[in-house]
Amino acid sequence: MQRTAHYYTLGTPSAQTRRLWFVCHGYGQLASNFIRKFDQLAGNEDYVVAPEGLSRFYWGGLTGKVAASWMTSADRLDEIADYSAMLSTIFQQQRALVPEEVDVILFGFSQGCATMVRWMLREQPEFKHLWLWAGQIPEDVSYDAVRDHWNTKELHAFVGTDDPLITPERWELQRSYVAASGLAVQEHSYTGDHRVVREALAGFVEQLLTR
Repeated sequence: MQRTAHYYTLGTPSAQTRRLWFVCHGYGQLASNFIRKFDQLAGNEDYVVAPEGLSRFYWGGLTGKVAASWMTSADRLDEIADYSAMLSTIFQQQRALVPEEVDVILFGFSQGCATMVRWMLREQPEFKHLWLWAGQIPEDVSYDAVRDHWNTKELHAFVGTDDPLITPERWELQRSYVAASGLAVQEHSYTGDHRVVREALAGFVEQLLTR
């Protein structure tokens, strides 16, 4: 059985492309809206690809805003397998459009963080940077097989000063789990809540990617 997957792009892949952004939205979002957070990056050097979760639903119940999710607790292993296969197909197609030496940035927001990490564990995609924004890595998996490889990359976690979901207590628990897993994740904070704040994103791009 096949499914029709949706993804959106910003920028034009070319010989001038230096960075490929592969970005996963959060719960209840649509990729077509989420990708707008990256519109300041799209240009000759940055190409942004935003896949969309396979599960769509009405946010308000039976009608209203359409939203998407990556998975639920029902048949979760099947859903992880399905979205992992979908992400790999899109990634491989889009990766072939840009130069071999391009820097690959895998970016997850909120639910998209766990989505991104679970896909990476299953499919082992090429990457140079992993950015986890306002989300957490899964705590029910082992990172033993990838730890040494991932620690040669740039791993970053970002949390807002006023994020109601990633509280200081929850962040401390995540920090402890990351440390116990042996992952070398650099932590960053930004002024804001549970959103990808454009100004903060631009600042971190300048700080972490243009040095």
